Amino acid sequence: MRRWTRRAGTAALTGALAASALVAGPAEVAEARPGYRFTTVVSGLSIPWDLTWVGGLMVFNQRSGGIWTKRTGAAPRRLQIDLPAPYVNGEGGLLGMVAHPKAATNKLFYTCSTTRGARDVRVLRWRLTSDTRAVRVGAPVVKGIPLTSGRHTGCRLRFSAKGMLYIGTGDAADERNPQRRSSLGGKVLRVHADGTIPRTNPFYALGGNARYVWNYGHRNIQGLALRPGTNRLFTAEHGPDTDDEVNLVYRKANYGWAPGPGYDEARPMTDRVRFPRAVRATWSSGRPTVATSGITFLNGPAWQDWNGALAVAQLKGTGIRLLFLDRDGRVTGQQMMPGTTVYGRIRTVQRGPGGALYFTTSNGSGDRIVKVTPG
Repeated sequence: MRRWTRRAGTAALTGALAASALVAGPAEVAEARPGYRFTTVVSGLSIPWDLTWVGGLMVFNQRSGGIWTKRTGAAPRRLQIDLPAPYVNGEGGLLGMVAHPKAATNKLFYTCSTTRGARDVRVLRWRLTSDTRAVRVGAPVVKGIPLTSGRHTGCRLRFSAKGMLYIGTGDAADERNPQRRSSLGGKVLRVHADGTIPRTNPFYALGGNARYVWNYGHRNIQGLALRPGTNRLFTAEHGPDTDDEVNLVYRKANYGWAPGPGYDEARPMTDRVRFPRAVRATWSSGRPTVATSGITFLNGPAWQDWNGALAVAQLKGTGIRLLFLDRDGRVTGQQMMPGTTVYGRIRTVQRGPGGALYFTTSNGSGDRIVKVTPG
């Protein structure tokens, strides 16, 4: 049984929380769950793609371009920033963002976007000089990530516990990209925070773009998340007609997407016939797909039994799915987070200050940023 109260953009969920039907995979988790409330933080948006925090300052963007900042209780303020005009089409535009691990003091954050002039996807580094201004720092962290029509552009950014920047990219709907180490598409890339390339990257000796590659064989990475208290990263990516995936990030691994010849969408997401050593997915949607997007881990005692669950944003499937993992990263259970499907398509989920969960909707108009506060 569910009881709702809704007022001024806030919805409070009380009572027992029944789990939603599953698509595929491990059994439903049916134990009692914590209460929580929804609060709309920003409204009137159009496809806000990502958000991060530089100290206590929220920074968020929209796919069409533009970055805003917001302090608690204050209205959003548009950032003055010399951002190259994005190529906005399909999944192309202003995409992932992440703050530097020491952003509270150095004020650095990173953006990933399609670029109209250069016709590529690139990662840029910025420093906030005030709540309304940011300046670019140095050359592009990474450039030359492939871009075609705007389909399968990726692009998510996350720092590891050791301060390395990981970049999840899409294959640009080009059959050659996922399996070619010389392409930056369909990969997880790894660089230092200043953009220099670690010599410990597995294909560094090959030279060129291969130096950036941490692993390969991906279709379209939409989510990256670091498991709290570990150095383990997970990805979420879109499948074709079957098998959206969540994967554990391994060095040098092949994840088995190879759609050639002719970009054949009937190919399996993890083709272990052609690539017997391809890494099996941690979780797969089966059929139909749900269009997995951003991911993050719930963290903190206020989440009670949900503490440590991986929250997965869903676009086509709508709402937020929770995956429960054991110590080795295997999925032991899953359920939909009650109350989230009413918001429609969810693009991004992020853990914010104090352990609250934030998510962005992606319905095209009337979109919002919503805070989920446990307890």
